[in-house]
Amino acid sequence: MAWNSYGLDREAQKLVLAAKKRDEKSLNQSHVMRMTVAYGLERFWGEHLRLQGKEPEKSQYWKETWNAFVEIMKQTGVTIPNKTVSVNNASQIQAMSDELWKLSLDDQRVALAVLTQLCDCIVWWTQRYKGNN
Repeated sequence: MAWNSYGLDREAQKLVLAAKKRDEKSLNQSHVMRMTVAYGLERFWGEHLRLQGKEPEKSQYWKETWNAFVEIMKQTGVTIPNKTVSVNNASQIQAMSDELWKLSLDDQRVALAVLTQLCDCIVWWTQRYKGNN
């Protein structure tokens, strides 16, 4: 099987530029995203909920990154759950988390590898664009 980049670098650049246009302070989340991958899909996905009320621009950056990741994973043949949930609805949050936990171990490994690389690309573009107007 040959390597497929799945357009990760291009998608990362789009995400960083969109965040920069909204609120350049959000770009600091790039490094946090990369660190959060190590804790798993559920924690990465849930971070947008934690930030929703107090830092909406950062929450949006996380959610846009998750949405892009879900679309990229479709190219691999792995379906990643992406239900819309309310931060105040524990049963919706639990249902989404359960779906992520139900992914096969192989699918989890592929997903984490792709998410790691996407976040590495996001960090790279962030370092290029942060502070440049």
